[in-house]
Amino acid sequence: MPAFRYLLAAAPLLSFPSLAVAETGPVDAGTIIVTATRTERPVESVGQSVTIVDEEEIAARQAVSAIDILRTVPGVRFNRNGGLGAAAGLSIRGAESDHTVVLIDGVKLNDPAAPGAGFDFGPLLMGNIARVEVVRGAQSVLYGSQAIGGVVNLITRTATDPFALDARAEYGSRDTAHLVGNVSGRAGAASGSLGITYLRTDGISAFSSERGGAERDGFESIGGNGRLTVDVSDTVSLDLRGFYADASIDLDGFPPPLYAFSDTADRSFRKDLVGYAGVNAALLQGRFRNRLGIAYTRVDRRNVDRSLDTAVETFASEGTNRRFEYQGVLDLSRATQLVMGAEHEESRYASSNYGGPDDRESVTVQSLYGQLSLAPLPGLSLIGGVRHDDHRTFGGETTVAGNAAWSPNGGATVIRASYGEGFKAPSLFQLFSDYGNTALQPERARTRDVGITHAFLDRRAQVGVTWFNRTATNLIAYVSCFGSTDALCAERPFGTYDNIARAKADGWEFTLGLEPVDGFDLALQYSVVDAFDRVSGRRLARRARESASLVADWRAPSGLSLGMTVLMTGDSFEDAANTAPLDGYVETDLRAGFALTPQIEVFGRIDNLFDARYETALLYGQPGRSVTAGLRYSM
Repeated sequence: MPAFRYLLAAAPLLSFPSLAVAETGPVDAGTIIVTATRTERPVESVGQSVTIVDEEEIAARQAVSAIDILRTVPGVRFNRNGGLGAAAGLSIRGAESDHTVVLIDGVKLNDPAAPGAGFDFGPLLMGNIARVEVVRGAQSVLYGSQAIGGVVNLITRTATDPFALDARAEYGSRDTAHLVGNVSGRAGAASGSLGITYLRTDGISAFSSERGGAERDGFESIGGNGRLTVDVSDTVSLDLRGFYADASIDLDGFPPPLYAFSDTADRSFRKDLVGYAGVNAALLQGRFRNRLGIAYTRVDRRNVDRSLDTAVETFASEGTNRRFEYQGVLDLSRATQLVMGAEHEESRYASSNYGGPDDRESVTVQSLYGQLSLAPLPGLSLIGGVRHDDHRTFGGETTVAGNAAWSPNGGATVIRASYGEGFKAPSLFQLFSDYGNTALQPERARTRDVGITHAFLDRRAQVGVTWFNRTATNLIAYVSCFGSTDALCAERPFGTYDNIARAKADGWEFTLGLEPVDGFDLALQYSVVDAFDRVSGRRLARRARESASLVADWRAPSGLSLGMTVLMTGDSFEDAANTAPLDGYVETDLRAGFALTPQIEVFGRIDNLFDARYETALLYGQPGRSVTAGLRYSM
């Protein structure tokens, strides 16, 4: 069912005059974006396609998981193998899910031990995340490997002055309990924030109940985050950041002897640890800002079969990434800025099955990049950059990018255009596992987009349209070795990986943001993504052509707040052969809150109001209707 028919079907609910973006309401001129250029810049001077979701909107939407926010970003599609906490992938403008670089406070989260070295969004909770920035299009000049589809940067709460406390607790359907707390403040030369998040739920059956799944698959997660800045002097500061999450979830799968998809007693455990330590120094009266740091990411995963008297570990992996980095930002003049950097990255992985010997390997990458920003005329911004990466197995890779933004009227109208090149190094699993191929070359992509946004009605309304195109070559795919005499299969009887695939995607993103009166924000987005395999001509798996979303929130002076999110996604296919269809769906969420005092608010929501039954991955169900109530305290 095409997405535009969903819009018509939902029309009685959408009593607002529009279509939604991921940020509720118009983006104010002067809003600062960091991820697009790795330095602070007003959003109207950036030529890339960006979406910013700020703390106010995250709180208004009562978001629990990162997917709750990202699913309404233009051009973004998600798939999830079950309910809350289940493995989830994100596709930006038709790119593969492992073609997205995911950051938390600027530190890479991607798992080096995953088959494609991608990031599993499933267990990621919003918790103390206060801002989300999404940059669409290839961004390898600044972020290196994997930034083919785009970059997602999750930014936790920063220090406040004076001291601040925020805590909330909620309980809802399926015995779901969720607790979040954060403290922040400043004391002398030090400032920082510290947060904790806990969630548990009985969940739903990952194996769709519509297809026979009956056993609930529970999910539990606890995590924390922290940031500390110490001003050593007026020009030098120390920067420490940390993030930790410990999650577990029940799985469904293909148990013997029938090997048919069904309920199982398997449980998956995952721990994420992220750390960063750096020093910042401003020279030349602040015109030359330097950052030297070390970043560390570790993801441990293991699966346990609990169907026997003694639990058996069926799988274990450990992926680590250590990065030493330098970045300098030099203001050459009021109209010229240079961003430059050098990185040394080492990735390691280890994996085993059923307690067997570990498979351990590592690679190193050395990188240099530079980006020059010019403002030759009032309202015109030009940005260009180049990067070179030297990888241990395939050698060197050079990428370039450029973008332009022009506003003739102080940011009310912005015309944007960008070109970017992206690459993705073969993952450690693709190179060195039992299915690996050390002769693999990097995947490559080129992206282009052109768009315009226009604010009117005294900036209470903003409309935008963007056209984009992406071509990808050298894509890595699994190749069966059954009956093959190819030399690649000589030591790989089951199969291996090879650079055999090509893909393309193009489409449109339409956005409308409105603030007709103070306290009422409305956003609508409609996206068309035509993503195809260039060899077969078939649609790429799990890429719906059309999607739309509406996000509306209203807060009255009395303290009452009401909101609604409607997500509409069109039909897609589960498989590359386009023989297994996935039906489109509409999901509607309602929410409300009331401020009892300036510090205390009660809130509640109904997710999936009409109990829609749908699958984003074949055979895996999604949560039906649920009701949640909670209490929030802030000071």
